[in-house]
Amino acid sequence: MQEAVFDFLKIENWFEFWWVALGFVAQAIFASRFIVQWIASEKEGRSYVPVAFWYLSISGGLLMLAYAIYRQDPVFILGQSTGVIVYTRNLMLIHRTKHADADAVHTQK
Repeated sequence: MQEAVFDFLKIENWFEFWWVALGFVAQAIFASRFIVQWIASEKEGRSYVPVAFWYLSISGGLLMLAYAIYRQDPVFILGQSTGVIVYTRNLMLIHRTKHADADAVHTQK
């Protein structure tokens, strides 16, 4: 059984197996962001990107970046690292807006 799994995954040992498992988990987290966005849009009745989308993006992106670094794949590394920058920036903008809105509410009272 182990040999069949290793052959299927094109790996040679358990250390590599756990890296591949991490890659699958990362991909699942990253892909789940679209399901979250779809459900949120259906609830809103319009296209809508919830904050959870960005947290799933950065979580899955960072895990996939770690996997890409392990695989030493420069194309994958470049793609994931630039994505993580964009996801981080979006979260910074969201939190800045929330703090500005909260400050505006406190100054009105």
